[in-house]
Amino acid sequence: MADYTLIYWPVPFRGQFIRAILAHAGKTWDESDEVAELTGAAPADQPVPFMGPPVLIDERNGFRLSEMSAIAFYLGETLDLLPTGVQGRSMSIKVANDANDVIDEITNDGGREMWTPDSWQAYLPRLRRWMEIFEVTARRNGLTPETGFLLGGDRAGIADIITATLWGTLAEKFPKIRIILEDQAPLIAGLTKRMWATKGFADLAAFSKARFGEAYCGGEIEESLRKVTG
Repeated sequence: MADYTLIYWPVPFRGQFIRAILAHAGKTWDESDEVAELTGAAPADQPVPFMGPPVLIDERNGFRLSEMSAIAFYLGETLDLLPTGVQGRSMSIKVANDANDVIDEITNDGGREMWTPDSWQAYLPRLRRWMEIFEVTARRNGLTPETGFLLGGDRAGIADIITATLWGTLAEKFPKIRIILEDQAPLIAGLTKRMWATKGFADLAAFSKARFGEAYCGGEIEESLRKVTG
């Protein structure tokens, strides 16, 4: 039996943060084939009451949890991937919440509206600002283009994993976003490249390629995103 079960759609998007944490920690997980059924079930019939995935089940103890940032904190706590001290731990969750906000924005709140060339051009200053937010966080904590981690310390934690997953996945799926990232946030671009060169991320890349192909978030919103970044 795998260490965990992940309930999430068969695309990278929000579930990829959880996959990356597990892959980095060398843990195994199964992915549920009943995402739609569980998402639409009555709260009393769900593994944990939730509106939308991801949901993680820790098969070692039966604990179940929804919401990406909450799952990241749980895994950080139980897999020793959080900094010591309340400030570093709080900043780790801040980074997770920022990443959640970025992917919500990049998909127009899950496809509420499709991207057009004009709306994408109007959004680009905000996307650059998000990159700058991550970059300044890195700079304030001593990250260099060649070495270091987002919140300092001597090893990668969930803030590094989530940051590398956010920007690395966007950069890989949408090359024009990669160009913007390298220009706007070279420290984050460097951290992302180093993280994706590790075994855990390499394993995740192979898994994702085999399972999801070129998909990012799926649906018409991904189609419109590809058109404006093509």
